[in-house]
Amino acid sequence: MLKIGIIDYRAGNSESVAAALGAINVPFEMVNSPECLAAVDAIVMPGVGSAGATMDSLDQLGLIAPMTEFVIERRRPYLGICVGLQVVFARSEEGGATCLGWMSGNVRRFCETDVRVPQIGWNEVRKTRDHPIFDGIESGCYTYFVNSYHAIPEDEDVVIGTIDYGGRSIAIIGKDNVWATQFHVEKSGPVGLRMLKNFAIESAKC
Repeated sequence: MLKIGIIDYRAGNSESVAAALGAINVPFEMVNSPECLAAVDAIVMPGVGSAGATMDSLDQLGLIAPMTEFVIERRRPYLGICVGLQVVFARSEEGGATCLGWMSGNVRRFCETDVRVPQIGWNEVRKTRDHPIFDGIESGCYTYFVNSYHAIPEDEDVVIGTIDYGGRSIAIIGKDNVWATQFHVEKSGPVGLRMLKNFAIESAKC
């Protein structure tokens, strides 16, 4: 039976994600050590706080190298949420953090002269290409954002969904087994729960 691990790195919102997975009857367990990671089939990386604090917490838990092996070498499914999307890239302007580097690109702060920072609230997500995360979901759905920084991938092919916030901004990325959303799926109502369910369905196939 599929078991999803929620990375519990103290700076995240793991309990909210656990409640969302419980609501759709997906088995899960908290992961806060390499030993816990070895016992799950896929992982969700929640996100609250800064990229630097997130990377520091992962480092203190000894999870950076094991997560890279799990996701990149073993090609196990990964779903990043909010900061969990941002740390997939090489660097973040937020504290000059060095991130996981699983995808090429950087994370930059929104320009405060163009929009309110942070972005807080619902925004319309436009699908840029077909992807399993959108199964059963229409382009133009609304999801809940809380972010001051946004990702700028080098490879445009990883972009699945975008929003308009002071211009085009990345909302969802996906490359092979790595999926991530800048918005909080666990706070995005039925749309977010459906995306979590889609991730679980695809993870069970791996």
